Amino acid sequence: MKISIVEFKKIKNSLSYRFDAEYFHPTALLYEDRINKLNSKTIEDYGCQVVSGPFGSSLKSEAYLDSGIPFIRISDLRDFIIDNSELIYISKEDHRRLSSSRLSIGDLVLSKVGNTIGIVSIIIEEIGESNISENNIGIRFPKNILNEEKRFILVFLNSTPGQSQILRCISGNAQPKLNVSDVNNIKIPHFQSHTLRIISELLLKSTFFIEYSKKNYQQAEQILLSELGLLSSKPKHRSSYIKKFSDTQSSGRIDAEYFQPMYEEIVKKIRDYKKGYKPLGEIVKTKDRNFIPKDEAVYRYIELANISANGNINGCIEASGKELPTRARRKVNTGDVIVSSIEGSLSSIALISDDLDGALCSTGFFVVNSDKINSETLLVLFKSPVGQLQLKKGCSGTILTAIGSDEFKKITLPEIPAAIQREIKHNIKKMYEAKALSKHLLDIARQGVELAIEKTEKTAQEWINIETKKLGIKI
Repeated sequence: MKISIVEFKKIKNSLSYRFDAEYFHPTALLYEDRINKLNSKTIEDYGCQVVSGPFGSSLKSEAYLDSGIPFIRISDLRDFIIDNSELIYISKEDHRRLSSSRLSIGDLVLSKVGNTIGIVSIIIEEIGESNISENNIGIRFPKNILNEEKRFILVFLNSTPGQSQILRCISGNAQPKLNVSDVNNIKIPHFQSHTLRIISELLLKSTFFIEYSKKNYQQAEQILLSELGLLSSKPKHRSSYIKKFSDTQSSGRIDAEYFQPMYEEIVKKIRDYKKGYKPLGEIVKTKDRNFIPKDEAVYRYIELANISANGNINGCIEASGKELPTRARRKVNTGDVIVSSIEGSLSSIALISDDLDGALCSTGFFVVNSDKINSETLLVLFKSPVGQLQLKKGCSGTILTAIGSDEFKKITLPEIPAAIQREIKHNIKKMYEAKALSKHLLDIARQGVELAIEKTEKTAQEWINIETKKLGIKI
């Protein structure tokens, strides 16, 4: 058992006036002591403005737009960099009205509530001027601070010592949260300019590979859509249309959304494909047998929250069989594709990599593979309008709307030639390689900062040089 002995005088004179045991955990005190010895400055000392997102009542969901000023929610935050694949937007008028939470390129966004507290991301040039939701805190930098310092602060806040400070500041029981004053008082160690440059360069290279991975996915999707003649075709939602009563009898559905013409348009395009098509059930295998975990065995478990919109599996839960939820009943293997069946998460689709072979996933996923369509092409098919529109069409239910197994197997898929599949596979492999390299560089940056705090900056610099050379990257 670890204990800390703290004088009451120290508690009384502190800014936070905290006396809960977790706040004085020995590890937290150790990091505090190390950072204090490195000529640290608080976020406030840097001249930053720490701002909270507007109250929910200030901006209703009806104000969300498909274009305009990016509005960053917790779901958009990833370690280090904001994911822009599912961004929503607000009008310039609302942005001006909510100017107190306006952020610019290089500013940071920090999640402040719930079990996601501590995710810190930077606003990159691709996103630009933006605003944040009520569940986020923004760190607005002064104009005189160098970009290298901004990037270093980002990496530090994502490091173990930085996270220790953030999580130490959490208050509240029913709804844990961070306050603006807590963030203002977070201490940043002072490092030499050379160290700042190295950390900054690692972050920039990581960002480059993230963008490179996105381009590879876009190329893969363009190859598919071009082959199907769908590159410039965008089926549109219609507000009114007429269907025959006989159509409802043959389909067993009477809800208007099921007969939305844009769904028929995409299916017609696939059926016009000269190289053929078939129902999914005839060319794709669905693994729907339940796996019963053993109580004492430890499993890796993938749930919907672990899948990002860009097809990444962002970690998984490790737990014993008796601790897993009852929905953890699908076993996955390398090369399987998992497809969310839940409306609202239909884009949560991912390819199972070697490191997750034998893991479990939620019954909220379909687990599929095929001898006729490679896994990479299946991934792109399901994430493209070809799959997304048909998945949406098949959804039914009231409380939890989802697509059932029978409707899933009716989805119409084109019979893509092997040569096209190989092109798609090549691009998707490059996409995953770039993502892995990006993550590796971020890990090096984070561990480099930790090493500099625990030992010396010179030790950290030498270690970073060794690790980047292994990757064939010059810093």
